[in-house]
Amino acid sequence: MEKTNIKFRADNVKLGFILVGNIHVAADYRKLEKEEKDVFSEIKEKYTLESLSKDMVCDSFRKLYWSYGMDPTKTRISSEALVRRIIKGENMWNVNNIVDSLNLLSAKSRLPLGYIDASAIKGDIIVRKAEKNEIFVKIGGSKLNCQGNEICVADDEKIIDYGFATSDSDLTKVTEKTKKLLILIYATAEIEDSYIEGVKSEVKKMLKKITPHDILEEGIAHANISKQEVQDKKGANAALVRQGSDQASSKPAAKAEKRQTLGITAKKAEDPSEWYTQVIQKAELADYSLVSGCIVFMPNSYSIWEKIQYFLDQKFKKSGVKNAYFPMFIPESLLTREKEHVEGFTPEVAWVTHAGDSKLAERLAVRPTSETIMYDSYAKWIRSHNDLPLRLNQWNSVVRWEFKNPVPFLRTREFLWQEGHTVFATKEEADREVLEILDYYAQAYEEMLAVPVIKGTKTAKEKFAGALYTTSIETFLPVGKAIQASTSHCLGQNFSKAFGITFLDAKGEKQFAWQNSWGFTTRSIGTMVMMHGDDKGLVLPPNVANIQVAIVPILFEATKDIVLEKAHELKKHIKARVELDTRDYSPGWKYSDWELKGVPLRIELGPKDVEKGSAVLARRDTGEKLVVSLEEIPEKVKFLLEQIQKDMLERARKNMDNSMVHVKTWDEFVHAAKNRRWILAFHCGDQECEEKIKEETEGVKATNIPFSQPRGLDPCVKCGKLGKYQAMFAKSY
Repeated sequence: MEKTNIKFRADNVKLGFILVGNIHVAADYRKLEKEEKDVFSEIKEKYTLESLSKDMVCDSFRKLYWSYGMDPTKTRISSEALVRRIIKGENMWNVNNIVDSLNLLSAKSRLPLGYIDASAIKGDIIVRKAEKNEIFVKIGGSKLNCQGNEICVADDEKIIDYGFATSDSDLTKVTEKTKKLLILIYATAEIEDSYIEGVKSEVKKMLKKITPHDILEEGIAHANISKQEVQDKKGANAALVRQGSDQASSKPAAKAEKRQTLGITAKKAEDPSEWYTQVIQKAELADYSLVSGCIVFMPNSYSIWEKIQYFLDQKFKKSGVKNAYFPMFIPESLLTREKEHVEGFTPEVAWVTHAGDSKLAERLAVRPTSETIMYDSYAKWIRSHNDLPLRLNQWNSVVRWEFKNPVPFLRTREFLWQEGHTVFATKEEADREVLEILDYYAQAYEEMLAVPVIKGTKTAKEKFAGALYTTSIETFLPVGKAIQASTSHCLGQNFSKAFGITFLDAKGEKQFAWQNSWGFTTRSIGTMVMMHGDDKGLVLPPNVANIQVAIVPILFEATKDIVLEKAHELKKHIKARVELDTRDYSPGWKYSDWELKGVPLRIELGPKDVEKGSAVLARRDTGEKLVVSLEEIPEKVKFLLEQIQKDMLERARKNMDNSMVHVKTWDEFVHAAKNRRWILAFHCGDQECEEKIKEETEGVKATNIPFSQPRGLDPCVKCGKLGKYQAMFAKSY
């Protein structure tokens, strides 16, 4: 191999490469002890198995693998496999100086690296799909029969890396005979070239430490970036067969499935992060975009948001709030006007600096929240007490360029929300509205999403930047973490003083206005998924389900017409959102697909059912099946949908209550934190003490101070001073 020539027959990938000559491969190598110790320490400090599953680099490969029909929970990229070994306390493999040293860099960067004897390469390097029954020779000589369509790296004769990033070939492995080395740095289209260049730089530094060498060639090769059709993303577990039913006794008229399907392979209790990722994708709630941290809201999730939006919009309008819309771009001079506010948001702000090739005179922030752009207008509009109250809301999206690992819906760089911004003449009016809006938010969670919440006030440390005080609703998820569901803030007069929002009162005296802001986001969708989902997939509360009832006819050529006629008749008479599933799949596949997508009720109807004048109703939340006469189905469906909504809220509330624990001592607190409980404990209110709790428990923080407080005060659970209130503590999203 004289020159690195890389061709792409696959999309959405990149390859960094370094061709190195005159290397010396040593099998017995002991000079990396310090580097190994440093990398192991850094990884153990930075990651857990749970947090690794949310890592942006690993997640981008997971999406890539799914798009090629590969299950990334079974076929992991090599770098993630290395990191997992380190987290579990296992050692690296001792192969030789080249492989061992570069494995350390692969683990550190989370980018898979390929180490190839360049003399064994025949022709070009080609990134392509494997052919059906194509043979890949693993390290050690064992052979893998490819299923077909898996992404791989090959030369003109053979596969040299299976999975684009999983396993090197025995036919091109680096040995003591290797003199020319090709190092491949695997990356997805989401990963910036600058990151790949950084890894290349680290590789070259490492090579200087371990072997004489000459750099012959280096670069980054890019494939086309285009949307891949994701294969096998719809779930289907084994078909559920009704004993004595039409399905059990005969072959369905449907053709063979158009594609093999994959259900949820991760267990919610064992690997909640992977489970959540699979549910979000396979239930077709969201897709990843080429912009890191920004998701596509697919119809299945956007329809949920529309129902929440309608529910809240009716509440707001009845209360006297009006909708408006303000620009998404905010001049830097406006954003910096309220000091505490801007300090809270500056690290997350995305800036527009150029219009075409021309640099802007002033940077424009992409809206992280709208206080500043709205209050500039408010200052112009408000002159007298007759202009108050001013109560406006807008439905929009905001951008907060967080550097934490994004999680679809729960933490994304762009998200949808509503933000209300109101102005009053008195604090009393503002205080009343803060609680009124918080009640609306609690109703949206409990009545629409069947998610129970605790209402309370944020601690001074956790309140919104620039607010006088913040109220919130919080809930606790089955995975052992709390989540802030929504917030309603009293801003006091902080912003009115910064923006000059004044009015003349009834006496003609100039006063600063009192202000509130409040918001409800699409985080609510992720919260609902986490709260109710199970190992089969999504479980939707009927009030937000776009499809509340799925009718699955069991069709045979001889009786197809009569069954379909009865199915259409049922659909017509059921007063709910109904889907008649006439897709060309087997009934068992359809059952599993509707379970995966969380549809609350399924009606199974075959020729024997029609003959008996009945059908089977299956509840998604409990799995319970009922045989109901066809005449009674419309009323039974109405009853069951209402019952499912109530039952889901009651179960979730019971689980939330069972997760709570009251503690009085620090030892009890630490024990409860380790067991992922929602902790009720007295606290002194001191911010330094609150920070110590977070530091000494690896992230446990005060979620809120419940409005409902016990009589009497106990000592602070941490410092022993007299407590000011009882607060709730937990690790949080």
